[in-house]
Amino acid sequence: MSTMYFTTEEAEGAKFHQYMAAVIAAIGAVAIGTALAWTNPIEPILKHADTKIFTKPVTDTEFSLIGSLLTVGAVFGALPAGFLADKFGRKPIILALCFPFVLSWVLILIAPSTVFLYLARFIQGIGTGGFCGVIPMFIGEIAESSIRGTLGTFFQMFLVIGIEITYFLGLTTYTVIALVSLVFPILLFILFLALIPETAIYLMKVGQVEKAETSLRYYRGPAYNVSNELSEIQEELDAQSQKKTVFSDLWTSPANKRALIISLGLMLFQQLSGINAVIFYSNGIFVAAGSTLDPIICSIIVGAVQIVATGTSVILVDKLGRRILLMMSDFVMAIALGFLGLYFFLKDTLHLNVQAIAFLPLLSVVVYIIMFSMGSGPIPWMMIGELFAPEVKGNATGIAVALNWSLAFVVTLSFSTLSSTLGTGITFWLFSVICLIGTLFTYLLVLETKGKPLNQIQIELAGNK
Repeated sequence: MSTMYFTTEEAEGAKFHQYMAAVIAAIGAVAIGTALAWTNPIEPILKHADTKIFTKPVTDTEFSLIGSLLTVGAVFGALPAGFLADKFGRKPIILALCFPFVLSWVLILIAPSTVFLYLARFIQGIGTGGFCGVIPMFIGEIAESSIRGTLGTFFQMFLVIGIEITYFLGLTTYTVIALVSLVFPILLFILFLALIPETAIYLMKVGQVEKAETSLRYYRGPAYNVSNELSEIQEELDAQSQKKTVFSDLWTSPANKRALIISLGLMLFQQLSGINAVIFYSNGIFVAAGSTLDPIICSIIVGAVQIVATGTSVILVDKLGRRILLMMSDFVMAIALGFLGLYFFLKDTLHLNVQAIAFLPLLSVVVYIIMFSMGSGPIPWMMIGELFAPEVKGNATGIAVALNWSLAFVVTLSFSTLSSTLGTGITFWLFSVICLIGTLFTYLLVLETKGKPLNQIQIELAGNK
């Protein structure tokens, strides 16, 4: 299995530009967060009888479609984004993906009817799916092994920051929410265009050696010896040129096949853990716990918990490793969902008085969100940027991201049906069992990548330790 990653054990380069580039790229995740959370504060505005947005309030069916079309668009955006990033470069595609977000917020601002909102949400989804694939890919290629995990978690960290910003904007108006959200894709475009060079790996792939050297010096610092790294990248490129990469390499190559299984499995367990259902139900859980807080304040509290927990993951992922955080995350999430399911089973199915354990749903949700944000939330996105060899990275990333958003769509639509059919308690127990299976999946199949050069990861995926 040929790769184009270097193995030199030189002194590490300067890290400032790597951090700066990761932060700027992660502004795209803020844009995603604002789009994802937009329906939360906007629902009462659109559904209110005295709404000034349209001539009549939006119905439940219309609002459900407004919410779900983003996930549909994300599937369509994810599939080609990785391929296009391989063909045209990571930087041009990140820049191009800013435009769907800008267009969508403009459509929301001028929307005379729900049809404009349908179109805007689908277009937002295209940008969302594309960013979810290309930004982790970009960060994974610019980061040194020692900080790749930390920088990789920036994607989820900035995504939840975007969600929290929108929750706060819920205290304002329809127009203010859209205008502030419009700022982030524009800011990303300006900063990324002006300050951030293409990755050296892509530049070497297309034969731009001088630009690749300039890129490496930018990301590693002027004192870093880039010649060995460039030489090894070129050697790997020469080896690759002797074979033609085809789509089937994803499952015929042992390393690619294992990387694909790991990535798809992590995406599957991330979404089937029930995160969207728990977030959707969080306001109701606060009420069940006896809270009299405004739903917007409840959402802000949930968002703050996510930010703090994801920030903890940023610190721990390159210290404890990916596997331990994933297993700990899934296992504790399973316990929290078990207790959450117990509360609703006693309350709704057995119709018992649960006043004595009214604290349980709130405690369970907080623990669940903390553990999700420390492991199952950020790590799958980070690992798709470091598991795949460059010759298949674009296609593989597109498949993994498309699966994630397809499952998000299914879980969001099916939660209400499952709750009414099985009961809310049993539905949460189902998610709990899935989290336990996810723990076992990580233990048996997920490769630890902490601190390893990208070429070493490929060697271990192929079973040649």
